[in-house]
Amino acid sequence: MTVQPTKPCPTRRGFLAGAGALGAMMLAGCTNKGAVSGSAAGSGAGTGANARTVRMGTMMTEDFLPGWVAAKEQMFPASVNVEVTEFQSAQELSAAVTAGEIDMAMTDPQVSASLTAGGTPVRMRWIALGATPQQGIFGIMVGPDSAIKTADQLRGASIGVGSNTVPEYVMDKLLEIQGIGEGDFTKEEIKKMPVRFEMMTSGKVDAAALPNSLLELGKINGCTVIMNDAQDSDGQNLSQSVVVVREAFEDEEGGRDAVADVARGWDLAAQAINSDPESYRDLLIEKTNLADPLKKTYPIAEYPASAKPTCDMIQPQLDWMLARGYLKNALFFDEQTGEFGPVK
Repeated sequence: MTVQPTKPCPTRRGFLAGAGALGAMMLAGCTNKGAVSGSAAGSGAGTGANARTVRMGTMMTEDFLPGWVAAKEQMFPASVNVEVTEFQSAQELSAAVTAGEIDMAMTDPQVSASLTAGGTPVRMRWIALGATPQQGIFGIMVGPDSAIKTADQLRGASIGVGSNTVPEYVMDKLLEIQGIGEGDFTKEEIKKMPVRFEMMTSGKVDAAALPNSLLELGKINGCTVIMNDAQDSDGQNLSQSVVVVREAFEDEEGGRDAVADVARGWDLAAQAINSDPESYRDLLIEKTNLADPLKKTYPIAEYPASAKPTCDMIQPQLDWMLARGYLKNALFFDEQTGEFGPVK
């Protein structure tokens, strides 16, 4: 089903804003979360009476590497005390945002829209990973013994995926580009990434939609990437992770300044990673539980700095969510404010 954009996009701005401007999965399934205090992590947290505490939440994925680097190397300005809480499930992260337990989060546009639709409005402030199609890759993979060699051979296949997730959206769009519609294959609901990966490698499902960490692990084990959004997206940028802020926090006195300060530290860290990525490999391994075969060779991404989500990126995802029934009411994305709004 093709859904037209619910509202024309505002004028599209470039990916890179001014350096001082505001706005600057590996494996999941556990249930515990870990809090890392900004001061304990050496985040450059302010010690003065006016330092503002900002509580950030994240999944333990490569997308948040600039946040961990900024905390460890004291890149956040002294005006903010950044406390990072690491969650092992997207459900727990969303619940913490809803409960007001964290102020900012690294998540994805679909979660952001769902939070807003559920009564906890958030603003998307910058792209963590995915300013270009080559950042934060997702794809469709088949097992080592699969007879499937081309995208067209996915017709009639069973594909493991989790509903209302970035992998599902990317999968649907990649197949749509190839002329393969929703009725031409079978979606197998497999929420947990490790289980989905195992079922694909063992042939219990014909294929699986996976993030780059598992695509790379699969290659080592003889699996084949049939399509990915870096090469087969017809020029579209399909997937992003984003840093969001609760509107209630940002609208408090000093909230906007605090978000801008966090953005400055994040950008410094992104630039540091891009300048010398290998020096941050140990931190990446520590924080993401990267599989042993990938620890020395997994490619460290190039991280965007001051990159803002655009309507061209986000609105198609909102329209897809509406078509799939993941949103009850249509939303549009205003890239100038970073907000979601109802269609009037």
